[in-house]
Amino acid sequence: MKEIVFFVEESQESGYVAKAANHSIYTQGNNIDELKLMISDAVRCHFDEAEMPKFIHLHFTHEETYTL
Repeated sequence: MKEIVFFVEESQESGYVAKAANHSIYTQGNNIDELKLMISDAVRCHFDEAEMPKFIHLHFTHEETYTL
């Protein structure tokens, strides 16, 4: 595997949450730098050396609700 994609959004409580696309990896961090460390750690725990992705892509999403 060459790459893995994470969908990142702001947590309702505080910080950020990230969920991997096509894998059961979910993590969170208080800020973007901490989130990147947590994602790297989670990816290392999830894959063995032969299947370890070389690139991690972060796709930031933003949800907004408003009334009509």
